[in-house]
Amino acid sequence: MAAPESGRALGSAPQLLGTAQPPGTGWERLRELWHRDELQQYPEETLNIIKATFSGAVIGWAYGGLPAFYHAKTQYIERSQAEVFQNRLDAVQSAHRAAVRGFIRYGWRWSWRIATFVAIFNTVSTGLSVYRNKTAFSHFAAAGAFTGGLFRVHLGLSRMAAGSVFGAAFGIPAGGLLLAVQKLAGETIQEKRTRERRLLHEQKLAEWKARLNVTEADLEEIVSNTQEGTMERDIEKIQELLNLPKNPLPSEDRN
Repeated sequence: MAAPESGRALGSAPQLLGTAQPPGTGWERLRELWHRDELQQYPEETLNIIKATFSGAVIGWAYGGLPAFYHAKTQYIERSQAEVFQNRLDAVQSAHRAAVRGFIRYGWRWSWRIATFVAIFNTVSTGLSVYRNKTAFSHFAAAGAFTGGLFRVHLGLSRMAAGSVFGAAFGIPAGGLLLAVQKLAGETIQEKRTRERRLLHEQKLAEWKARLNVTEADLEEIVSNTQEGTMERDIEKIQELLNLPKNPLPSEDRN
């Protein structure tokens, strides 16, 4: 009778299944974005933010660096007409070094700006979608307005307002493109997240039930073995008592 209760106590289902249950509030879902799972991996939304930021940095470097490369090279050639070089190779190397300096300088300027814009935009839009547990155009518009205003806040209220309008105008088509890609994939990130959580919850539930059944069987076997062992020891003790020699009678002691 005590075995099932002991098995349930050892199973501890809430501890095993707690991590698979979906968070109940938006703040819990937001905190989950920055925590690793049981496999020491970050959520897909966080990885998408990192990938988009890196892609933005590369695109920004190419966007600002390549035109600066050709412009710096051309400008150096025009300014160095009167200079005297040792040979043609020296002139070509000098022009190339000037072009590389322009590529690094202006490529870095555009790279960190675009990377920062993409990181803030994706963080805000993803945070709104995770908090509300759905994806909408308003999230991208709000993220674009916030990011655009933040980039122009040091120029005054009028420039900040203009930046917010530009950011919102940029966020709507960007959000539409992202939603279209997710629709073509068959499900949104939130739907995929919910499906994976449901499968993980069912898997953990099945594992817990199997572990609970094994624990109950083990406890029942232990209890039965203990009881059988006790009965055998009692029978042995009774047999030992019966095999002892009988005590002599008082009359026999006197004789």
